[in-house]
Amino acid sequence: MLTLTGESPIVAAKITGASMKKSRAHFLCQNCGYQSPKWLGKCPACEQWHQFAEEEPVVAASPYRYSDGPAQVVTMGEIAADEQDRILTGIGEIDRVLGGGLVGGSAVLVGGEPGIGKSTLLLQVLEKLAKGGLKVLYVSGEESAEQIKLRGRRIGALSENILILLETDLDEIIRQLEEIAPQILVIDSIQTVNSSALPAALGSVSQIRECAGRLIIQGKKRGIPVFLIGHVTKEGSIAGPKVLEHMVDTVLYFEGDAGHQYRIVRAIKNRFGPTNEIGVFEMGRQGLCEVGNPSAFFLTTGQEPAAGSVVAATMEGTRPILVEIQSLVIPNNFGAPRRTTNGVDHNRVSLLVAVMDKVCGHRLTSHDIFLNVVGGIKIDEPAVDLGIVASLLSSLLERPVGDKTVVFGEVGLTGEVRGASQGPLRIREAQRMGFRRCIIPHSQTGELPGEDGMKILSIGNLKELSRRLFD
Repeated sequence: MLTLTGESPIVAAKITGASMKKSRAHFLCQNCGYQSPKWLGKCPACEQWHQFAEEEPVVAASPYRYSDGPAQVVTMGEIAADEQDRILTGIGEIDRVLGGGLVGGSAVLVGGEPGIGKSTLLLQVLEKLAKGGLKVLYVSGEESAEQIKLRGRRIGALSENILILLETDLDEIIRQLEEIAPQILVIDSIQTVNSSALPAALGSVSQIRECAGRLIIQGKKRGIPVFLIGHVTKEGSIAGPKVLEHMVDTVLYFEGDAGHQYRIVRAIKNRFGPTNEIGVFEMGRQGLCEVGNPSAFFLTTGQEPAAGSVVAATMEGTRPILVEIQSLVIPNNFGAPRRTTNGVDHNRVSLLVAVMDKVCGHRLTSHDIFLNVVGGIKIDEPAVDLGIVASLLSSLLERPVGDKTVVFGEVGLTGEVRGASQGPLRIREAQRMGFRRCIIPHSQTGELPGEDGMKILSIGNLKELSRRLFD
């Protein structure tokens, strides 16, 4: 029997078995990167179903560092940083979402559904930056040069400072990056980039993590902003989102659908500015156009007040926006009532219906409820609660609310109406849009300045809402 020199057959078998065990493939969650020795239906880390895929265990192909020389320790006072060093993109809504412009060496992840306008918007950003004299590099792994040129011609992005590279190999992209030395880098998309040193499949978590990590480090070493475009899965999240979100500085999500012209860019994470900030755009023939007055964009004008329609003042980041909430409440004659919502959390609406039943005595549990936020915008802040309740109440009683009335406030489980942040900003926005009545929580009346031409009505609980709403 053939054995290892100086070892018994048993020891040799153990050594061989150990080496074989190390080379065994493992299963990796394609959503969050969780590793498991066997396939699992549900990921215990991110609780997503059917996300595990088999991958060979790999080691980083080429360990990357911020600097090529020895590491140096510096004090906080020795670091030079200035907010004015930001790079303005020339598109106000993008600068708002980024917190005031691009920061040198930052990594920005842009995600959204296919065809929603990610590539179009970034090409418009590159055109503005190129006109400012910056050399920008657009790396595409999905489209041909002719396709990019046709899109650029349609939106007017034809600057000579926009350099196009059609490449998916990571090493070649880095080589071109060193040779060209651009000041802005866009990767479209990160799922198409692969490292030949890794045996993992294209688009897998291992490939995404390695390629994104090396590109981010290259951007930080050179002090250039890097945009990474990420695809979304059928569940609506970026493939490998937890891995990428932890690696980048800013995460921007596109929101919108084919049935509406608007597009919203929302900052989910931002190390250089406020989170949950939004930029509003309108899709047109020449690309995405900025919407300077979102409140007017999302409100219905020129119509008589209708039952079930209420305007609520909400905050998106640092910006107040007025939105119209419409609801339809009708009796149900078939047993189980239906609850259909669009733009707000379904469970939140069910909770508010239960509070209305318990506190106000309105028997909504036997009614079908359909609720929609006009324009397709999604709202998740608690201050919209009062607008939802007012809309349901108006539809149930078939009594329209005045078209010059706006409401905001959070509703508790006992029916109390609680205060909301940035109350004065909401009221000023309503006044600017021509509203003359505002129903607010009673706890906020002391912090509001006097507003000319605006009648402030305060309530403490839902029992007072009907009296104030239909005055």
